[in-house]
Amino acid sequence: MKKLNILAIAAALLMPLIASAEAPQGYYGSLEGLSSSELKTAIHKLVRNFTQVSSYNDLPRYFARTDVHPGTSQWWDMYSSTVRYSPSFSGLNREHSFPKSWWGGNTGVPAYVDLNHLYPSDAKANSAKSNYPLGIVDRTEKLKFDNGVTTVGYPIMGQGGGCQYVFEPADEYKGDFARTYFYMVTCYQDFSWSYTYMVTNGTYPTLNGWSQRLLLQWNQDDPVSQKELDRNDVVYSIQNNRNPFIDHPELAEYIWGDKVGQPFHGSSSDQPTGDPVLINPAAGTEVDFGQVALGSSTTAEVFFRGENLTGALDLVLTGTDKAMFKLPTNSLSASLVNAPDGTWIRITYTPTALGEHTARLVISEGGMLGGSRGIGLVAGCLPVPTLTACTATAATDVTADSYTANWISPEGEEVDYWVVTRDKYVGGNVTREELIAEDPWLVIEDFDQSDSEAYSVQSVRLGYRSPISNVIFVDHNSITGVEADQGLIVQGFDGCIRFVCSAPQTGARIYDSTGRCIACIDSIHNNLDYNISAGVYLVTTDQAKRPIKVVVR
Repeated sequence: MKKLNILAIAAALLMPLIASAEAPQGYYGSLEGLSSSELKTAIHKLVRNFTQVSSYNDLPRYFARTDVHPGTSQWWDMYSSTVRYSPSFSGLNREHSFPKSWWGGNTGVPAYVDLNHLYPSDAKANSAKSNYPLGIVDRTEKLKFDNGVTTVGYPIMGQGGGCQYVFEPADEYKGDFARTYFYMVTCYQDFSWSYTYMVTNGTYPTLNGWSQRLLLQWNQDDPVSQKELDRNDVVYSIQNNRNPFIDHPELAEYIWGDKVGQPFHGSSSDQPTGDPVLINPAAGTEVDFGQVALGSSTTAEVFFRGENLTGALDLVLTGTDKAMFKLPTNSLSASLVNAPDGTWIRITYTPTALGEHTARLVISEGGMLGGSRGIGLVAGCLPVPTLTACTATAATDVTADSYTANWISPEGEEVDYWVVTRDKYVGGNVTREELIAEDPWLVIEDFDQSDSEAYSVQSVRLGYRSPISNVIFVDHNSITGVEADQGLIVQGFDGCIRFVCSAPQTGARIYDSTGRCIACIDSIHNNLDYNISAGVYLVTTDQAKRPIKVVVR
């Protein structure tokens, strides 16, 4: 299947505009004169609303703009020295430098796709880093991982927050990570943290004592680099918010360091002029809708915020493919855009033909300086994918608290990512969760919280899922595979019931919620699927007399 070169289209569309992506006059005006917790909350309000990237799957296309060495196609990987070149993303992961498990891993929150903490990472280094906190590794002890850039090992005394290991980046990137963490604990200070190695619940100070000291030291020892400045500008052009701790690294001292309690005063360029200005979307913004299948549509939300605008903003679509994009309105009132929280519009992309599509949103009026502003709209349409089931294989590296789930995808099929369905059995009850994997394997943590587990896999392409794979069992005796004596397990999926058993069973009966028998199956075997409408059912067999409840979506 021919891949669409949306990245090239986007680059050509934006090339003249990227230079203007720096913070506009007055962008940091709301921080003037504030200190400590008030200053931190003001930054939170400033950066929390942003235009999200099209999808987690599309991150490599954004990375090609944010994380490639200037003048080359070499990926800028802060986790290893292995040389790799764009557009291939082989051997790399989309890395949440601030571990997603710390907030529970919810994929539905902006943090999951926030480019301010997402970087391309060597897959092995990413796996070794796990969700360990930042820290200084005790090199008098045996190291867990060391590739010359990323080091994982036992922490020096006073660090780690109770975690067994810490992740220490190379000296040249320690400031990068410190400023990334400053941003995350400020932008998402309203989160409830599942892991508190470095953070505390609450809007201030959010960083705990030892991590404040560590990150402030790294912020001083490794000053802001040109790489960070350039990346901050490009991220601003993509998602319309900036990392203030890159533009003003001294902010960290006013919130956690030696200047706590002192009022912050920015530079002259941070002061509002009183002129009508459109702050968001920034000049040079490009909204990338990603790739969708023909017959589908997708949306992107664009954030608008201004100051002192004197009239409504006019919104007009231009360009050859403008008919494939739809605006909810052609006008935004000044009161909405001037409001402290700004306002959002949702643009819909509904392709009517295969190929690459671009348009331009022209924003004018409102009395804003410069008269008008244009932002690019980029999208692509591909045929509906045909996907076949993966083959789940036996778990490996089974320990008391973890194991690696494995599978094989059909050769030649393009896959965006995989969804691993994990069933955890505890005291006769089962809980299910879906996990995203970028490689044909996934390390499962907290295995010690279940009596036994089972997993199956689906590949995903353009939002479409493959049929469900076979099911693999894992128990604490390192017995894997469906040959283990697991009795009968009944799983509910979209439109079907699946029977999972170590040996064939007879006399299966399916009852609806009223107790009426609606189906009899003489014999069932492992991984047998039975199509059925959505609902709640009870299942028995001659060998499993106790009814098993199953929910079909």
